[in-house]
Amino acid sequence: MTIAACVHRAVAVLVDAGFAPDAARIDVAVLGRHLLGWDTAAWLTRQRDDAPAAWGEALMPLVVRRASGEPVAYLTGTREFYGRAFTVTPDVLIPRPETEQIVDLALVRIGETAAADAPVTVVDVGTGSGCLAVTLAAERPHLRVIATDTSTAALHVAAGNAARHDVADRVAYTHGSLTAGTAGARLIVSNPPYIPLTDRDRLMRDVRDFEPATALFGGADGLDVIRALAPDAFRALGGGGTLLIEVGAGQASAVGRLLADNGFTGLATHADLAGIPRIVEGRTPATSV
Repeated sequence: MTIAACVHRAVAVLVDAGFAPDAARIDVAVLGRHLLGWDTAAWLTRQRDDAPAAWGEALMPLVVRRASGEPVAYLTGTREFYGRAFTVTPDVLIPRPETEQIVDLALVRIGETAAADAPVTVVDVGTGSGCLAVTLAAERPHLRVIATDTSTAALHVAAGNAARHDVADRVAYTHGSLTAGTAGARLIVSNPPYIPLTDRDRLMRDVRDFEPATALFGGADGLDVIRALAPDAFRALGGGGTLLIEVGAGQASAVGRLLADNGFTGLATHADLAGIPRIVEGRTPATSV
């Protein structure tokens, strides 16, 4: 049997499970290439090759798991973020493209507030896979990054990603909530749980049934963690420090008010590529201590 024939059979399984044909083909291609270790070019040009027996035997169980809703990233164990491959497991949220905007903004703010080689302390609250902490450390060698999480399993994944990208010596992992008592940070970044519990049943099953609930849900209105983070971040930041928080659709105004109520100034909202206000930014006054 050729690779193309195996692919056709695998796609049919997903379509029968309710997947759109195009989405099914994409998922099968990702799973198939992952097992073969091929790039996209090899996958496209070698569809008429005979399928290795072991490959076909390994592919179908993954396809069946995908048909049940299990995310592709958990099946392959990896997801790309900011041009780097990150290990992911069901213990961590799967990195999303919109979160890359935090990195873009953070790099600009770091450049505005410090010399190119000046040591800067950054805190990543709720690090999960470590995608923000590791990326910032890899992009700016002078950064000292503190990554916190309440999940020891998540911290283990994040530490592995730091080693994978050769920044383990500049990222410290702390088991604790919020900033875990950090003081004197220049920048705090966070992609906290912000989905309202009332929205749970409206989520795609890939998210609702497989990703960690503690990384998804922020209480009745989605803002419980952000309410706690606002005063803690203000305390942890030095004068003129910056907080960057990812938020859900329709939450930016409420989060801006929370930051203002806790002393932040220079409030700004940054929309994602879909035009949804996605990142809320606040700064501590230069005279804060």
